Amino acid sequence: MKVSAADQLLLSVLRENARASIADIARKLGLSRTTVQSRIERLERQGVISGYTVRLADEVEHGHIRAHIMITVRPKQMLAVTKALRGMPEVRVLHSVSGAYDLIAIGAVPTVGDMDVLTDQIGVIEGVERTTSSIILSTKFER
Repeated sequence: MKVSAADQLLLSVLRENARASIADIARKLGLSRTTVQSRIERLERQGVISGYTVRLADEVEHGHIRAHIMITVRPKQMLAVTKALRGMPEVRVLHSVSGAYDLIAIGAVPTVGDMDVLTDQIGVIEGVERTTSSIILSTKFER
């Protein structure tokens, strides 16, 4: 799917605040409201924009422990492991990656003890060979 430079700018504005009014977005981009609305509708129709989500303020999860949990999966077990991880609400994001690990999950829990429990729960999923975790100290930016 090819996305034009103008659409990339629109997507960038939407990443910052997808609830911004069409008028505000149009003003930021120097476009008409009609143009912005039609571009958004086209991007949704084409599947470029597949949905919208909620991004919580840092204060909401203040004190929560977040970690990258790198996971090695045994051969032919990816589907089952992915399904099990999807069922864990503490796992916020799951990426398939290249390199030494097969998956990287981002987990969020209230305490370090809870993170220990989460990584243990992930480690005993059938098909998980091993995990390695890195606690996130701070987020410098997120788009």
